[in-house]
Amino acid sequence: MAKKIKAVLDRRAVVKAILDRRGDALVVTGLGSSCYDAGAAGDHPNTFYLWGGMGAAAMVGLGLALVQPRRKVIVITGDGEMLMGLGALATIGAEHPRNLSLVVIDNELYSETGMQPTHTSRGVDLAGMAKAASFARTGTVYSQKSLQSWIPKLYQPAGPTFLAVKVTSARYPMAIRLRDGTHIKNRFREALLGARAFD
Repeated sequence: MAKKIKAVLDRRAVVKAILDRRGDALVVTGLGSSCYDAGAAGDHPNTFYLWGGMGAAAMVGLGLALVQPRRKVIVITGDGEMLMGLGALATIGAEHPRNLSLVVIDNELYSETGMQPTHTSRGVDLAGMAKAASFARTGTVYSQKSLQSWIPKLYQPAGPTFLAVKVTSARYPMAIRLRDGTHIKNRFREALLGARAFD
């Protein structure tokens, strides 16, 4: 096994740096921490917070990317959720949506259930799995310089793109105003479809 590289990136700073360039991109977050991270970066009507939908973020993102091919779709989730939904990588690779990017914030821990180590802490390579599933671009970043070079690629229509970002285990207060699932769904639909969302 290759020598392990120590993670130095801060998850909140990473998500903010990615979302600072979002424009009108549609964003889907995985459960728990990625919802808090996106909310801390600035709430937005084009963000769909999944909260407790573990394993669903990548497939929700794929559905959006297929029905909204002219919009960029960014999925931000954690390593625990991505490990739960590995079959999604095969489906996304087969569908090959050019407008979809998956970003996995990888602290190598199940943060929501007690900080148990995930399999990425034992050498499982999520970017390698995405590459084997025919993603157009894949990578793993450990440094700020590498992250900055990858952020523009996340928004280019040359996907599907997969990026694992290795972050520290630092935890943050779990506070965000918007947690009502019905409201999140309706707000997102209206932002995406306008008044016809409720016809």
